[in-house]
Amino acid sequence: MNFLVFGAGAIGTYIGGSLALEGHRVVFIEQAGIARELRARGLRLDLILDGRRRPRSRFSLKREQFSIDFTPSLKEGLAQAPFDAALFALKSFDTAAALETMAPFAGKMPPVLCLQNGVDNEDALASVLGADKVLHGTVTSSIGRRAAGDIVLERLRGIGVAAGHPLASRLVEVFNAALLNARLFPRPADMKWSKMLTNLIGNASAAILDMTPAEVFNHPGLCQLEMQMLRETLRVMQAQRIRVVDLPGTPVRLLALGARLPVSLARPLLVKTIGGARGKKMPSFHIDLHAGGGRSEVEWLNGAVVRAGERLGIPTPVNHLLTGTLCRLVSREIPLSEFQRQPERLLSVAYK
Repeated sequence: MNFLVFGAGAIGTYIGGSLALEGHRVVFIEQAGIARELRARGLRLDLILDGRRRPRSRFSLKREQFSIDFTPSLKEGLAQAPFDAALFALKSFDTAAALETMAPFAGKMPPVLCLQNGVDNEDALASVLGADKVLHGTVTSSIGRRAAGDIVLERLRGIGVAAGHPLASRLVEVFNAALLNARLFPRPADMKWSKMLTNLIGNASAAILDMTPAEVFNHPGLCQLEMQMLRETLRVMQAQRIRVVDLPGTPVRLLALGARLPVSLARPLLVKTIGGARGKKMPSFHIDLHAGGGRSEVEWLNGAVVRAGERLGIPTPVNHLLTGTLCRLVSREIPLSEFQRQPERLLSVAYK
């Protein structure tokens, strides 16, 4: 198949590179400087964690050896048509700018598999491309980015693709041949909201407090706050008849069950599952906050819960608090030191 990939970030490089290893043609759209660098250097994939690939598990993909290319603009990328599908895995705060770029070429775009976090991006894509050109997707594998086009597989889980589009089954087949562990899901909202549950847990509070998720869940008060945040989200999901489903390599239903248990029972479970799953790696909100770019996906995650709650008449005070506090930290409206390693201060604001 022929794939167009938006960005050579962690997910784009992992999936696009894995497809190229399997013999598919992949064209990446990247910033001009990065595109030039990758044309000269190619991609680097460290997949040693995937025992199925041994003895060879580190790959250097050069343009001379694989059917890959890198281009600085969508116009130039589409000139290499035809494409069977596009992969869209940018940060949610980059969606609006990407859609502006796509709009003039909407008629030439292939179907787009949206692999972003959050639950609003597919609708945004459909507003420009049309619903018939958008597929819902999720990625649960954990990928570390060393540099543009240079990644390491940190945890092998898989990819979810929503059924219903004519291309969905074919993509799952192709992804599985490329050892990406893909599964079809009959209900897009179940899949996307379940993935968002995993993104929410221990994310905003860890960023606000500059603490690891394990430290957050080891603190009884913070664990209680996290459970209230999850319960709000689950109530919003239930009101929309959205079900919690397990994702590839990710027991989301167990997480939802833990959120309903008493704190004394849930805390050891959450410390083990969340702390163990993330190890010493800080969650995405913390990484974005300390990168200093003035942007965060919290508005597309906790903020999405708040907006849905307002629409449905369901209170979401903890999600509202976490969204607002992190947004103020990101914009430097309040200094990073305001809550840094001060859990009691955050709790006093939450329960005042």
